[in-house]
Amino acid sequence: MSERSDLLGSKASTGSEYAVEFRDVSFAYDGDPVLRDASFRVEPGSFVSILGPNGGGKTTLAKLMLGLLSPQRGSIRVFGKRPAVGRHNIGYVPQYSTYDPQFPVTVLDVVLMGTLSPLVSFHTKRDRARALSALEEVGLSEAASRAFADLSGGERQRVLIARALAVDPAILLLDEPTANVDVALESRLSSLLRYLNRRLTVMLITHDLGFVSSDVHQVLCVNEQVRIHPTESVTPEMISQLYGGSVRMVRHDRSAEENGNGPVFRPQFGAAEAPSSTSSAKLGE
Repeated sequence: MSERSDLLGSKASTGSEYAVEFRDVSFAYDGDPVLRDASFRVEPGSFVSILGPNGGGKTTLAKLMLGLLSPQRGSIRVFGKRPAVGRHNIGYVPQYSTYDPQFPVTVLDVVLMGTLSPLVSFHTKRDRARALSALEEVGLSEAASRAFADLSGGERQRVLIARALAVDPAILLLDEPTANVDVALESRLSSLLRYLNRRLTVMLITHDLGFVSSDVHQVLCVNEQVRIHPTESVTPEMISQLYGGSVRMVRHDRSAEENGNGPVFRPQFGAAEAPSSTSSAKLGE
């Protein structure tokens, strides 16, 4: 198999629709390259972790997928359509969501915001039903009338996921959902995403190796160049190359293996390369 065929995945080019397809995409800010000749395909129903260092191009890749930026070279398709047309298939959970805690907005109000568009500034009965269904799916149906500011950090994160689900997407795209989240909340978030992946393509942007788990089907390594790998083929050497420093994987959680979840590993970097998160990762089971 050629290098290009390997980059694009094993599925033959038959004209069928991939959830996401990048072909030779390059993008630069003011002449400074961020992505170079990026080519990859994501199958519908996949769970993909987009991994790489801060500033490596992960969020830029998401903006290109959403049609918020246009590639300077190459093409992008979301279910066979240009991002500007196909992005309605994507429910997006951004990295940061600032809000005024004094603003009297309820949980349901926040979720309903996901149904608005530049052409539609009001909610229909169908919108409300979809919002309530999304809250039920993330386990917060009883919190619909609560003030958003009164929720815990983990609950607010689930509300933002419900907001993305309210548009009835085929792809759930999350940008750094584990930032500033403790290990317990990260575990609950992982369980929720595993559940949602039963019906959605899930793409999760992170620099946290702890989210490259056995639930993830593929790892998209992004650091100006892009490479996609099956999760089981990801090695410490690949991660070292991606982050530009030494890394080794050390098993640290015996109970997970005893519970049938496979061995759990913690990435250990040199001091200069260590990411902020120290949560666990399962690689190379």
